[in-house]
Amino acid sequence: MIRSTNNSAFNTIDPSVFLDADGKLWLAFGSYWQGIFLTELNPQTGLRISTNSPLYPLAWNHSIEAACLTRHDDFYYLFVNWGQCCKGTNSTYEVRGGRAEKITGPYLDRDGKKLAEGGGSPFLQSSRRFIGPGHVGIVDDGTTNGPTRFSYHYYDADTQGKSRLAVGTIDWSTGGRFRQNNCAG
Repeated sequence: MIRSTNNSAFNTIDPSVFLDADGKLWLAFGSYWQGIFLTELNPQTGLRISTNSPLYPLAWNHSIEAACLTRHDDFYYLFVNWGQCCKGTNSTYEVRGGRAEKITGPYLDRDGKKLAEGGGSPFLQSSRRFIGPGHVGIVDDGTTNGPTRFSYHYYDADTQGKSRLAVGTIDWSTGGRFRQNNCAG
């Protein structure tokens, strides 16, 4: 499909596959090196359309990984993680995001800054017992009126940093901008 080496401009970790309404299949991937990228896949084989198919830069930050794409109404949304994971209650992970009119971007945060240039609106951050939340996975029930659910992991401050999985919902009623509500662990 796609691989990276120590000499690559991108790191092929944290793959996130997205099947668009038009039947096109996409793969978002990447991390710290040069950020998050997107490439189109063949929906029949799951492989890249071609070995030299375009790589679209979606987001960058000095500590970024764990991309997740979704679509709601007329926009595509990209969620990414910033910070350090896997350090229990010392984790600094947080989820940031932006939206775009095309799946290939550009993704913009609430202030209009491109995610590919370091932008990213806060979506999910440490709060109370939920430390270092991250790696969003969208669980959409396919309805346009119901909430969009998402999964994420966090470190539980009430249990000395044990890793937990939780589900939250996205409230799309705020003018198409996302916001997380009601963390439930």
